[in-house]
Order: sequence, then C-alpha cells, then structure tokens
Amino acid sequence: MSESIPVAQRLSAVKPSATVAVAQRARELKAQGLDVLSFSVGEPDFDTPEHIREAAKEAIDSGATRYTAARGTVELREAICAASAKRRSGVTYDPSEVVVSVGAKHTLFNLALALYDPGDEILIPAPYWVSYPEQVRLAGANPVIVQTTEEEGFRMTPETLRQAITPKTKALILCSPSNPTGSAYTGEQLRALADVAAEHDFWIIVDEIYGQLVYGGFEQKSIIEVAPELRDHIIIVDGVSKTFAMTGWRIGWMLGPEYVTKACDKIQGQATTNPSSVAQRAAIAALSGSWEPMEEMRQAFEARRSIIVDGLNAIDGISCRLPEGAFYAFANVKELIGRQGGGKTLENDLDIAGYLLEEARCALVPGTAFGANGFLRMSYAASNEMIREGLSRIEEAVGKLG
Repeated sequence: MSESIPVAQRLSAVKPSATVAVAQRARELKAQGLDVLSFSVGEPDFDTPEHIREAAKEAIDSGATRYTAARGTVELREAICAASAKRRSGVTYDPSEVVVSVGAKHTLFNLALALYDPGDEILIPAPYWVSYPEQVRLAGANPVIVQTTEEEGFRMTPETLRQAITPKTKALILCSPSNPTGSAYTGEQLRALADVAAEHDFWIIVDEIYGQLVYGGFEQKSIIEVAPELRDHIIIVDGVSKTFAMTGWRIGWMLGPEYVTKACDKIQGQATTNPSSVAQRAAIAALSGSWEPMEEMRQAFEARRSIIVDGLNAIDGISCRLPEGAFYAFANVKELIGRQGGGKTLENDLDIAGYLLEEARCALVPGTAFGANGFLRMSYAASNEMIREGLSRIEEAVGKLG
C-alpha cells in the first residue's frame, strides 16, 4: 500500500505518550521471559469493588445495553451532582451542567475542541500529565508551560501565574492532586491563584481525578469551593477511574457552565455518542453506594506512600518529597546524571530510566515526559511486596554506577 497520501499535518505537533512507551518496553521484556516490575502505569492494582461489578451484571441482565443520551443518562448525571459535587465539595450543580464521557481524558479532549482556537495560549504548570499539552496542540492552540520547583512543592504560585498570563491566555489547566508529582494545592493556595485569575478573563480547568486520594490528614479542596464567584469560569473534570479502581470502565465527566456542556455534548454526539450504558450503571453504583471499599484502598495507598518514599530517600543519589495525594512518587535523580552505567554515561533521566529498566528490571517513567528533567515517576499502585522488591533492585542497580 502506498504511503504517498499524508496523514493530517496536525499530528506533526503531537508526541507519543511516554508512559505508554515505557509500559510497552516493559511488556516486551516480559514477553522475553524476564521478570520486570512495572511502576509506570497510573492504575490501581485493586479489583473494582463487588457492589459495582454486581450493578453492571444487573444492568446487562435487565437489558440496559442500548444507546443513552450522548452526554450520559440523567440518573448518572444526578448521581454526579449529588456525590461528586455536593457530597465532596458542598457545591450544587444541575444535571444540565454535566457531560459524561469515555473517561476523564476524553472529557479533556472534548473541552480542548470546544474551547481552544488557533493562537490561544493554554497555561500548564510543569510537571504535567503528558496528555495536557498534546491535546492543546491537537486543537491548534499553544501550550504555555509554566515551570514550578520542588522547593515549592511543584505548585504554581500566584507570581508565576501572573507572569505567564498574556492577552492570548484562554485557559489554565490545574491537576490537584497531581499526576505525576502527587502534589496538591491547599484551599489557601487555590484562593491565591483564583485572586490572580479574577483579574483576567480565562477558563480554569481543574482535573480532580485523584481528588479523593489524599493522605496524612491533607484537606482536599476544590477551587469551586474557595472561589465560588468564579463559577462561570471554572470547569471541573473528574471520573471513577482512580478512586473506585475502574480504569477500564471508562467513565469521566465535566462540571461547568451549561453553554459549555452543550458544546461538549454536540462534539461528543458526533464522535463517540454515549459512554457504555453498562459502565454508566456501574458508575451510579460507585457514586451512590458504600464508599467503604474506596476508603480501604485509600488507606492502603497511604501506607505504600510511606514505604516507597522512605525507600527512595534511603538510596544514595536519590531523594523524594512526600506527596500529598495520588499514587506517585516523583523522585529526584539529578545526582545520578553523569555517572557510568550500562556501558555509557547517564546523561539525563531518560538514560537513568533506561538503565533501571535493563539493569534492575524496574519500569519507571522519566520526568522529561512530564516536562521535568532529572526526575523519575514511580507509581505505588502496586503491592507492598512488589514495592519493596523494586526498591531493593533499584538500590542494587544504583550501587553499581561508577
């Protein structure tokens, strides 16, 4: 087949997902019979709770397998308003202000198409989730990466936000708690950012997919709670994937002004139509049923956080701050750059990640993928035993560096 007919030019600006690439290399090594421990994918290792699975089975048996409204059933949107909004943040939304999509990533892509025009600037604090800037580019807009520092907890400050704003600024994308760093903003920190945003006219899109996975008594706040006067400029993105161990069910949503939800509904109606009807029933059970299994998972993640952070900090040349939430440790490996390993000089975090994959058989994601050279992301969505074994292997491999 001839390849003379080109694909769309817009794809030239898009990079493949580094997290997917690392996971693929780990699978290749496993296929060769090698014992590879993957800490690269952001996916809970728990099964979806039983009452949620039973709701899906009942949906199939009762014939709930047909098309629904493109934006999701009224019942699910009501459950989102009651649980995700009212129960968690005390904020009231109407089902007309909700669009349910095929995961939070799909929600963010819908928003990119609905809100961004060519020439628009979208502010994205780094380190960032890999898909944020790529979705902006696919929409023809320009991602503006705003650097944060480890000393400031990888959080954007009011000063850095103010310096990044231009007349072309169309939106700010925040993630709290963050993928990849696990950092989260306090209510006071969100209020300070909101005060700067209030001086301008742009969207604040907040990805709260990890919002219920916080630890050490950290009080999670939504920006809509602390800055209700900016409601017409705020869009909340969330879903069931991380909190309820439902990554494969693909249910996410947005909460925002009705004219924006109508726009996203229009886009979705010409793209995927509705999310799976069965998965929607399962999501209702997740949101409306007992949250005790979720709390058990959260407690397990909190215990693992201590194991992985303490273990990383015990390795010579590696340091790691204690994250407030999510299930990622973002390790500083800058002291390892320039050392010898695997027959070459490790010149950056990409080399270090490659060395640990080949030498320690541990798959971690290089920070460069998230806009942060000199770091590695290590997921602790893994058993205590696997985490301890991985830390032991990494320590041994680092000890071999010249």
